[in-house]
Amino acid sequence: MRASRIYCHWEPGHKASLPLFRTGVSLHSHTFYSRECLDFIDRATAGTPWLSGAIRKQKAKYRQVKGRELDLRRAWWTPPLSARQAFDLEKNQIERVLGMGAMVSISDHDNIEAGLNLSMIEDTRESPISIEWTVPFRRTFFHIGVHNVPRNAARDMARTMNEFTAEPVESRIPEMLEWLGAAPETLVILNHPMWDENHIGEGAHTESVRAFLDRFRPFLHAAEVNGLRPWNENRKALKLAERYALPLVSGGDRHGREPNGCVNLTNASTFAEFAAEVRSDGWSDVLLMPQYREPLKMRILDNMCGIIEDDPHHALGWVRWSDRVFYLTDEGTNKSLTEFFQGRQFPAVINRFVSLMQLLKHRRVRSALRMALGERPEFGFEAGV
Repeated sequence: MRASRIYCHWEPGHKASLPLFRTGVSLHSHTFYSRECLDFIDRATAGTPWLSGAIRKQKAKYRQVKGRELDLRRAWWTPPLSARQAFDLEKNQIERVLGMGAMVSISDHDNIEAGLNLSMIEDTRESPISIEWTVPFRRTFFHIGVHNVPRNAARDMARTMNEFTAEPVESRIPEMLEWLGAAPETLVILNHPMWDENHIGEGAHTESVRAFLDRFRPFLHAAEVNGLRPWNENRKALKLAERYALPLVSGGDRHGREPNGCVNLTNASTFAEFAAEVRSDGWSDVLLMPQYREPLKMRILDNMCGIIEDDPHHALGWVRWSDRVFYLTDEGTNKSLTEFFQGRQFPAVINRFVSLMQLLKHRRVRSALRMALGERPEFGFEAGV
């Protein structure tokens, strides 16, 4: 049995291997059915010239005026693309950049509507129905990509997963994972395994992910190389996968308008055949796309720019950016910023942030910021990967 392999599109030696494959597989991307917490802003802008300091200053003003911290955990946003737009974006990248046929599996957070919608359109009806399932575990949680669930059971499965997330029972995790992966054409993937998403500390997270895999490794088919996580973190994921004899697969984790930063390469003609390669043969071929070389913070800032752009063609009619950013009120109801302020001017902290982000549209500002964000990561692959 051979090991999974990772290729870099920008490396001539690796690029020469691309004609060996006929299909690119886009795994793990998001549409406006996902809810994304805004508390990532502090982490995404930390150390970013002029932006991080300006945000701290505005938050201090908010604290002074309101007498409390600005709690971004109560705010969330939706990615800009519909299911069809996301499908076309991923498909076009694979066809245009790689010259291959495309398979696209969209996995929104705890939601299968994108896949269900695509299954009702003639030319996308073979797209997998997939989900990124949130699994609370001890002090943290993990995200499990469940790709290509049986269509006749998809809604029941999604409902059961969401019920578990709301009321988790650790002893039920094995039976849940076994049930989700019972169909041979389904892939169950541990997404971005080394990301301490709940901020419990690197040591505590590493202990938790190892405890999770010690117990549930038999029910998982692969671990993810993530296209929106830094290379040093993905390197740790590679070592973790090797330790537990898990195949590696790609997961672009696209949230905005930039297509996935990594894809899988295969000669499979259906998703079921691709799943069999990973599950039965125990390997896959992962390709890092050109955009993965760009500074990660720059890519994330570009995504943030997309959050605060108006979209006259939004599929749900949410034209203004404030229609797509929501806040949990003190009364316990979710309101968009448009509804919440009802024509009143937004607070200074919001206006200042929007103004700063709009500066990124200017080429000179982007060029200077790209240089300030530092060097590109060095990519190296251990033997066997």
